[in-house]
Amino acid sequence: MGLYSRKKLNNGAEISVWEVTESEEELLQLVSIPNEEMEELSLMGSAARRREKLAVRALLNTVFDEKVYLGHHDNGSPFIQNNSIHISITHTTRFVAIITHPTEDVGIDIESLDRDFSAVEKKALSEEEIDDLSNKNRNLQLAIYWCAKEALYKRMNQHGVDFAKQMEIDKFTPRDEGEIDAVFIDRDGEEEEFELEYEIFENHLLVWLVG
Repeated sequence: MGLYSRKKLNNGAEISVWEVTESEEELLQLVSIPNEEMEELSLMGSAARRREKLAVRALLNTVFDEKVYLGHHDNGSPFIQNNSIHISITHTTRFVAIITHPTEDVGIDIESLDRDFSAVEKKALSEEEIDDLSNKNRNLQLAIYWCAKEALYKRMNQHGVDFAKQMEIDKFTPRDEGEIDAVFIDRDGEEEEFELEYEIFENHLLVWLVG
């Protein structure tokens, strides 16, 4: 399908989403790919991963007027080598999405709600967050917790983050869209507060933050 949506946020960020309906071969014909990325693709054994990477490149080529070159920090988070804009990238089998901002750090995560998120409870939640869980819409609630912490993790750009101990999500009621308050606690005990936003579309959950 190509570009699914593109929207400017009031805080100056932009979110762009690509629906991946093309085959790997169709995406290869569709996009212009830097040599370094072609080398990375040739080393990937997973056809699904190659398709996702090609869809990200197709979205980047659509959003940016000039060709951009992706690099990655030590923890794997992406940056654009020839542009100072801040970027975060996420993908599922069906969608890839990016968020950009001229000056502020950003984070984004997307997940299919067909997935079972029950493992998140033990893997990523504090005791207080577990206490806040309800039986109603439990899988969606766990999905929002997971996506929010993933987006926050990407924004912080740090190694070895403990999702249960270093990220605290305030109690919330799952809806089709909304805001979530969170706190990140660094290794020295310093706390930083954030507000995240989320929306559900096409049975997918998208969560993002700016600043």
